[in-house]
Amino acid sequence: MYDLVSAALRAQQLTQAAQLIKQWQQKTPQDPWLKLAMGQYWEAKGELEKAQITYTRLLQSTANSKVLSQAREGVQRVRDRLAQRREHDLSAAKQQPGAGATAVLALEPVTGDRREPAAQGLARVMQIDVYTARTRLPSKHWRLLRVGTAGETQYFCEQLKAEGTPARWATVDQVKGLATFRVQAIRAVEPELTVVCLNDAGQQGTIQLAWGDITQWVVGQLPIYESVVDLDVRGKLKRKDATQDYGEVIDWHLHGRGCVLRLCDRTYKYREAIPLPPATAYPSPLIAGTAWKAMKSYFEDRIAPAPIADFSGFGESALDLIELLPTFEHQIDLGRSLPSPWDGAFHLYSGLRFVVEGDARGSKN
Repeated sequence: MYDLVSAALRAQQLTQAAQLIKQWQQKTPQDPWLKLAMGQYWEAKGELEKAQITYTRLLQSTANSKVLSQAREGVQRVRDRLAQRREHDLSAAKQQPGAGATAVLALEPVTGDRREPAAQGLARVMQIDVYTARTRLPSKHWRLLRVGTAGETQYFCEQLKAEGTPARWATVDQVKGLATFRVQAIRAVEPELTVVCLNDAGQQGTIQLAWGDITQWVVGQLPIYESVVDLDVRGKLKRKDATQDYGEVIDWHLHGRGCVLRLCDRTYKYREAIPLPPATAYPSPLIAGTAWKAMKSYFEDRIAPAPIADFSGFGESALDLIELLPTFEHQIDLGRSLPSPWDGAFHLYSGLRFVVEGDARGSKN
């Protein structure tokens, strides 16, 4: 039977080969020569991933030396063809308009039974070992995986999705081009929101919007470092930067207007704003931390989607890679004496979430 299937495959008679294999399966389904013929059938059809799986399983399940030899040859042929296909597809991706722009690739969290298939897919696409893939696959938050050109990044993202590994990508220009207004104070909430903001040039203006205009919102805590004196291992005094506090930032995404409104607990002007929840006045004496917490609770009641609050994990994964990005304004002012990559990481994360959600909304329309 194997000779008949082989002859049909050499003659490119795939339908006949499939019929012969089906008959064979009914008679001796465990025949290793049948499994070898099935691998060669998938290979002839161009379904290289199925052929690779069939050959690999055969290598693990049979002791027939002749079958093993041909299965090894099949594995090598498939690997060579997959490498050629990958090189061809990557080359084509690099030729697309805008393919040379800088872009970022992020992984979404994967849990439960989906983790192992997703890790296997990540390993295949990124050509890393499965153990490393498991360590890079997040379970609780988005993770910045790669900085590269837009053509390659889009290609990898599409391949990961095809493998069942959830991934997202965006260009840095998309993030840089996102208008971000720094909220100074909220002056009214009825009949619509009236918000006093600064644009990227520091010019003050007023924006009016409805609560329904806020399509999603991102919350992140950014560490604030201060120089402190500590003892080293030899008992000598030394200065080092240590996290003394955290500043919290909230981004409202307004996809209908193509912009972001950014609130920060350190720069919000409580005395120039109305109390939230609405009241006749802020408690006296004003405690900013208490007022900010009450505002967040009020936002949760008024904004339909729940806040996206997994920035910290993404930020940790972004610190090493963010230095590879071209410089961009992050529109965050925490009164730092020295710049911090955490500020840029938050702006990047919020911008990436904005772009991804915008793409999803566009695909639905």
